[in-house]
Amino acid sequence: MKRLLLALLPVSCLAIGLSTTSPQTTTSAKVISRLDPLLDPILSVDAKLEVLKDDYFGSAEGPLWVSSGADGYLLFSDLAANSIYKWTPDGTLSVFLEKAGFTGTDASRVGRQRYNGRLTVIVLGSNGLTLDPQGRLLIAANGDRSIVRLEKSGARVTLADRYQGKRFSGPNDLVAKSNGSIYFTDYYSGLRDGDSDPARELPYHGVFLIKDSQVLLLDKDPQGGLPNGITFSPDERHLYVNSGNRFIVRYDVQSDDTITNGTVFIKMSGDAPGAADGMKVDTRGNVFCTGPGGVWIISSDGKHIGTILVPESRTTTNLAFGDADRKSLYITNRRSVFRIRVNTPGILPGPRQ
Repeated sequence: MKRLLLALLPVSCLAIGLSTTSPQTTTSAKVISRLDPLLDPILSVDAKLEVLKDDYFGSAEGPLWVSSGADGYLLFSDLAANSIYKWTPDGTLSVFLEKAGFTGTDASRVGRQRYNGRLTVIVLGSNGLTLDPQGRLLIAANGDRSIVRLEKSGARVTLADRYQGKRFSGPNDLVAKSNGSIYFTDYYSGLRDGDSDPARELPYHGVFLIKDSQVLLLDKDPQGGLPNGITFSPDERHLYVNSGNRFIVRYDVQSDDTITNGTVFIKMSGDAPGAADGMKVDTRGNVFCTGPGGVWIISSDGKHIGTILVPESRTTTNLAFGDADRKSLYITNRRSVFRIRVNTPGILPGPRQ
């Protein structure tokens, strides 16, 4: 209990701060693990990993680049602070949205406890973030166990919080198709006692679709594991979902937006800390996914061709492409935010460019 109380103190302070920092290049002697020549056109041999904000957050997740004019800014969640932060290229860090994932008043049974490498925190805030085709922010509200849309006016609209009358357990990550259909993963992270929590209503962990104001179940416990990160191939013909923290499943997307033919795309294993979590793709169809050691780069045919080595033993949680040329990869681990330049542009959510 003492450790948990100590964890809550700095989290409450984060919600009101404003700071400016200059990126620093990591001192790690090795940044890239090259496993195949296919990596060469994707990531330069002299690529540097920059630290944008180090050892500051409780549980950073869900980075999202938002284009704005000739530039833009980065949004990302801190599940422990229950806030979404905004980072701008001049180094300014500010709070973008408070009570981002839990809007209630009694958090005693909300959100799982997690050790972030320094403190035990409660992950009750927002998790995955994305944009719909109209540029509106979509939020996986872990503590509220719902999918929420933030309107341009600032109003919050709950798009889904139940399937067949039963509440979700804790929406984790989400992605929007170009036609507006929303896909998301759900597992027990919104419940203090996980699968054994008495508030759990769905007896499985699911991959869901929101389409025409209806919620459809696409898959249960994919390949027997907890569904987590989710993304599309560049042509939206395939949906990737990682499951069980150890492999990625690829589905065929059908004309009605449902999915079929779920097969293991790649198994992820290794001795380094880290697990399959957040995923994104570049314009060539390469999959970037957190994994043991940092961020795995996987060719479109499922071959692990290299790893971006994120320093220290803190679990890498998610990533997003950004900047005007879409060639910066922003990476979150539980307490820090990083950036590295790549050679192939990534796919950005939101209005098609």
